[in-house]
Amino acid sequence: MSSQIDSSLSDNPMPVARLASGDSLRVALEGMRHRPLRAVLSGLGIALGIAALVAVVGLSASSKEEISRQLDSLGTNLLSVSGGSTLGGDTAELPQDAVEMVLRIGPVQTAAALGSTEARIYRNDRIEDAESGGIGVRAATESLRETIGFDLLAGRWLDPAVGEFPVTVLGVEAAQRLGISPQLVEESSPQVWLGDRWFTVIGILEQSALAPELDRSALVGWTAAETYLDFDGHPTTIYERSTEESVTDVQAVLPATVSPAAPDEVQVSRPSDALAAKAATDAAFTGLLLGLGAVSLLVGGVGVANTMVVSVLERRQEIGLRRALGATRKMIRDQFLGEAVALSVIGGAAGAVIGVIVTVVFAVISSWPIAIPLWSIAAGLGVTVLVGIVAGIFPSSRAARLAPTEALSI
Repeated sequence: MSSQIDSSLSDNPMPVARLASGDSLRVALEGMRHRPLRAVLSGLGIALGIAALVAVVGLSASSKEEISRQLDSLGTNLLSVSGGSTLGGDTAELPQDAVEMVLRIGPVQTAAALGSTEARIYRNDRIEDAESGGIGVRAATESLRETIGFDLLAGRWLDPAVGEFPVTVLGVEAAQRLGISPQLVEESSPQVWLGDRWFTVIGILEQSALAPELDRSALVGWTAAETYLDFDGHPTTIYERSTEESVTDVQAVLPATVSPAAPDEVQVSRPSDALAAKAATDAAFTGLLLGLGAVSLLVGGVGVANTMVVSVLERRQEIGLRRALGATRKMIRDQFLGEAVALSVIGGAAGAVIGVIVTVVFAVISSWPIAIPLWSIAAGLGVTVLVGIVAGIFPSSRAARLAPTEALSI
């Protein structure tokens, strides 16, 4: 009889318990469904970490796209020339005909100049001399707008028709400090007390990215400055544009061209380098923020691991019952590992959506182009899977090691 039973068992071995992949996922999600608050709080750490990573990368990419757009529109072929220091430590003076000499350089397309004056500008003639508001009065050649490439918020530029008369164009910050709005310029042509006479405001400049000093300036025509403000005709800054491929060559010959007798006393710079430096600074700052996002993600992963450990302790009887009904160690391990991964992935997906929304909203408010690299979203989701696996390895292994009798005896 015994031999017959043994023969029957050998002919019909016990089937190996198996669980389909879809059933494993359903079991894992079922464990989360019965503890929704804990799942939400655990996934929140992952969501915040991924949201931070996606938003930081997206905002950085959008900022760089905006800077690239500005550089493309403003050009990188603008050079500025100013007086350096003399041997005595004073500021060197540029020759009066410096603009004409710069225009003799073959690749140079256009050139213009600014000249500082001693005049001060006030809203009216009753304000104390010390209350100038930090607004500088500068003489400007008519080609300045063409050379730098700025626009006007209101009014007109210092063209040949008005450049010789007592009129001025204000930078956007200067206009704000004087309480003169674009609408006022369009409607009534207000006057300001400049030097010792009234000047009519005929225009307000838009903000200039390549020449920020214009934003805080009142500009008058070159001839008008010599006539009404005792301007000596020496430029303090010269701007020139040349062809893109010849910028480096022009930069090398500008000092000797502007001041043949003392080229060492001439400084040449490229204003667009400031925007490029800003992009580099943004990249460094982005690295710092990515580090903070990674820390948030690590904290979220620890939270998931902690949740799964507690879940194993609370569900020992469930584990014991499933083992008694034929579940293998692998099934138990897959169940809890699946829960950890699912918890991380759901949190990561929510975080990616939050990061995209934050990037879009901020870019729209800042008038930036929206640039969200797809790799950042893909990488974020990939990281969440990795975090889920790492966070679930110990709890799932611990659950799989529980013997049915040990788990059911609690």
